[in-house]
Amino acid sequence: MLANASLILAFLICSSLPIAATLIIAALILSFVYSPLPLFLAASEIFWKVSTEFTLTSVPLFVLLGEILLRSGIAERMYGAVALWLNRLPGGLLHANIGASTLFSATSGSSVATAATIGTVALPEVRRRGYNERLFLGSLAAGGTLGILIPPSIHLIIYGMITNTSVPKLYLAATVPGLIMAALFSLLIVVICLIKPSYGGERIEASWSQRFASLADLVPIILLFLVVIGSIYTGFATPTEAASLGLVFALGLVWWYGRLSLELLHECFTGAMKATAMIMLIVLASYFLNFVLSVIGLSQQLTSFIADLGLSPLQTMLVVIGFFVVLGCFLESLSMLVTITPLVAPIVVALGYDPVWFGVILTILLELALITPPVGINLYVVQAIRGRGSIQDVIAGSLVFVVSMFALIGLLFAFPEIALWLPARFAE
Repeated sequence: MLANASLILAFLICSSLPIAATLIIAALILSFVYSPLPLFLAASEIFWKVSTEFTLTSVPLFVLLGEILLRSGIAERMYGAVALWLNRLPGGLLHANIGASTLFSATSGSSVATAATIGTVALPEVRRRGYNERLFLGSLAAGGTLGILIPPSIHLIIYGMITNTSVPKLYLAATVPGLIMAALFSLLIVVICLIKPSYGGERIEASWSQRFASLADLVPIILLFLVVIGSIYTGFATPTEAASLGLVFALGLVWWYGRLSLELLHECFTGAMKATAMIMLIVLASYFLNFVLSVIGLSQQLTSFIADLGLSPLQTMLVVIGFFVVLGCFLESLSMLVTITPLVAPIVVALGYDPVWFGVILTILLELALITPPVGINLYVVQAIRGRGSIQDVIAGSLVFVVSMFALIGLLFAFPEIALWLPARFAE
């Protein structure tokens, strides 16, 4: 049954169907073949129950928040300020791509929104200042992945809902690894540009007075982060309520800058509705597939299969990581999260690993899926914004950053406290 289910899913994915349709069709086929019960009759109840989850309400709010920051010009001002402060490092604007992605991730919760926003602002500079185009494109795609690791991450919210894990603790656990990931990206850029100085392009000349003046453009993003994340950490608001507070604060910022208009709101709401519809349909389809897999006993078969391998906990985790790396080449990160997590998370927890720690490891593996071909969505987002050339350039530039992701996974295995120290303090 396990092999047949894998073949069915693989065939549907290769048929280029939309991922939500793939998951629903796979669920229907498996239910008709392996269950005597009409499982499709439960679909409406599952869809209603999942779609009315209070925690999931934060997803469209964070998506809308990212749209507002992009279309109002706040993100562009932020990028300009970051560029002035990081231009002295070997690599210049390559570090601005990472730094701006880090800051934007701290308010948007979405990888696609982060890559699209920073890419839109940064790409005009790649030829103007003579940067190595492949590395520049790769820094945008890899920097965008920080959107699902650094709080407020939409993926962490969904992981918490699936595994019944505290979202505030997941946010605390992901904060330090997210910053380390950004630092590792920048360190990799420094090493590459020291070896190949021509890759670093022309630096932006700026005086210290210009740098300090630019700090005013960073204040809105920092304040927005404090409103959203601070309200969660202090216990003042749930993630959903914090998203609402952040949205109201962002609208206030847009009004302050004189950019608030009906046309802007229409663009933001339209973009947010499209993105939310895609996300929610994938989530609903995945929950229905998980229900079918559980009823026909496939989840139990997978658990028994891994247990029968007789591996140590560390060896089992390495198998799980390898499984996600391979699967990430063929599945979109969100669909992989909601489809595979209910199967794998109980196994990992039974091995003695902390579910909060595993949530961070899993999110890094999902980041990896965002920049690995042929399905890495950030690759296509950056290429779409670029609008010319071959996507092979984006792929080649992105793959070097995979080294940093594996390095962080290794650090988390060697020093789990990197992720668990803040949640432990928070619990106290």
